[in-house]
Amino acid sequence: MTVLIALLVGLALFFATGLAARVALQAGAPAPLKPLFRDMPLTAAFGLAVILFYILVAILAPVLAPFSEHEVLGGQYLPWEAPHYLGTDKLGRDMLTRLIYGARNTVGIAFATTVLAFVVGSILGIWAAVTGGWIDQALSRFVDALMAIPALILSLLLLTIFGTSVLTLILVIAAVDATRVYRLARSVAQGIVVMDYIEAARLRGEGMWRLIRREILPNAMAPLVAEFGLRFCFVFLAISALSFLGLGIKPPTADWGSMVRENATLITFGDITPLLPAGAIALLTVAVNFVVDWQLHRASGLKE
Repeated sequence: MTVLIALLVGLALFFATGLAARVALQAGAPAPLKPLFRDMPLTAAFGLAVILFYILVAILAPVLAPFSEHEVLGGQYLPWEAPHYLGTDKLGRDMLTRLIYGARNTVGIAFATTVLAFVVGSILGIWAAVTGGWIDQALSRFVDALMAIPALILSLLLLTIFGTSVLTLILVIAAVDATRVYRLARSVAQGIVVMDYIEAARLRGEGMWRLIRREILPNAMAPLVAEFGLRFCFVFLAISALSFLGLGIKPPTADWGSMVRENATLITFGDITPLLPAGAIALLTVAVNFVVDWQLHRASGLKE
């Protein structure tokens, strides 16, 4: 019965949030974008609302957090009561504060990593498709070799070799995920470079980088934008998994993956505190996927 009530409350919150977000976006959007937000599904509106909420929490973390990120305040595993409304962790740090700062650290690092992987992978993929020949073959076979190794195992190996600083974490995860972006960008670009307008642009004497910037990239933007959202989810989950395993973001920096590991023992006593950072990870992943599905549907041109 309790599970059923929780499910009904969750569905009610989902629809209420989606409706409120759609109305707010439509009211605040410029006139050309109002039809876009008016026709968006509730799932996409809910996803945008969650993403915007996470962004605000990450930006305003020092203002919203009741305590300092690293401050040890009291006993271990204190209950949910004032002034520690979500209790404390195994070192006596405020869980609400750590959860808020975790949004800045985990999401921020995942976004920076995704941008780097996306820029490197898409540029190399489009360049290989346009150039062709031995450059395309060499890059593609190198990417195939990297993709043959499971991403998590390769990341663990590289982090073990090069260390686990934040910069190393970003570079390693970006290098691993750039291979996936490369394959998609190359595939999309190969379907574009055979078009007549590309041949016409070449006959006009346009250089390769101008051809990429003016002709290929605008026509490849829809699948690449969708891939950016999906890639962010994979990077976000990978960083959280590595932190859970102890090779991600290092203490005392607040991170949702390490928070799950540090407080996992509470599950034995029926305490749901470790599920809070896990739920934050799951909620953002679902929200991004809702928005990506909406964008893919719009790009496909389907009406139903």
